[in-house]
Amino acid sequence: MAESSRGTDRWRALDFAPPAADAEEPESSVLVEYRHADQIAVITLNRPHADNAITTEMGARLTEIVETIAVRTAVRVVVLTGAGERAFSVGSDLRQRKSMTKEDWLRQRQAFDRTLYTVRQLRKPLFAAVNGIAYGGGSELAQSCDFIIASENATFGQPEAMLGLSAGGGSPVFLPRLLGTGRAMQMLMTGDPLTAAEAHRLGMVNEIHTQQELPAAAQRIAEKIAGNSPTAVQAVKRAVRLGEGQPVEQAIAIMMDEHWRSAVHPDRIEGIGAFNEDRDPIFRDSDF
Repeated sequence: MAESSRGTDRWRALDFAPPAADAEEPESSVLVEYRHADQIAVITLNRPHADNAITTEMGARLTEIVETIAVRTAVRVVVLTGAGERAFSVGSDLRQRKSMTKEDWLRQRQAFDRTLYTVRQLRKPLFAAVNGIAYGGGSELAQSCDFIIASENATFGQPEAMLGLSAGGGSPVFLPRLLGTGRAMQMLMTGDPLTAAEAHRLGMVNEIHTQQELPAAAQRIAEKIAGNSPTAVQAVKRAVRLGEGQPVEQAIAIMMDEHWRSAVHPDRIEGIGAFNEDRDPIFRDSDF
């Protein structure tokens, strides 16, 4: 009995539990909404009854949506968030995994790898608005975005080691860059979560807002990005991503390639012309 009690406390400390077996599933596990003349895509993980735990089907749907957005030229920025008031996502649905064979598990792992790769490779800016718990693959999904804003009640955790796993969705790569090696190793080895305030202090989170204010804050940031040249914004993203970790002169060369790509684009003429004429620029949708 004492052993069982300790086990319960182990998960209670994380505020982490598998979804209820009899919970009603929504018609769609991932929603997408287009705003601001279709320039902003808001993707919502939509299994709030299960803390937006990611099933095989949900991962496939997310991949499909991101791939669709990638070729929609009107979309200039993407916001990723979770439905409900409790969680962004607690990662893989452990209840679904309970009955999986080894082959089922490996197939799901490959599908999730594709989802995270698709998110990381999106040329358009994509940021996470984390509204509550972000654990395991949910935290890694947020880390795969370009940056994170969060609600005051957000927490970030990598409890994989507590489940007998090594984290495999990106956190051993991203967390040392975001938090420093020692802090990342402690987080990955203990499973102890970070509060939103601590994640903000350490540079993992850009902004903190109340849960009620978070959607408006995400909309404000998205509109600001969408109002800039899509060509320039995407060039900046590639310069940062491709130059990260490279020797300085190689990173500079990558930066200059992207700079000249934007310099010869019509948006450069429009932007400077709008400045000199004291008007808002009208930038073209990205064509590359």
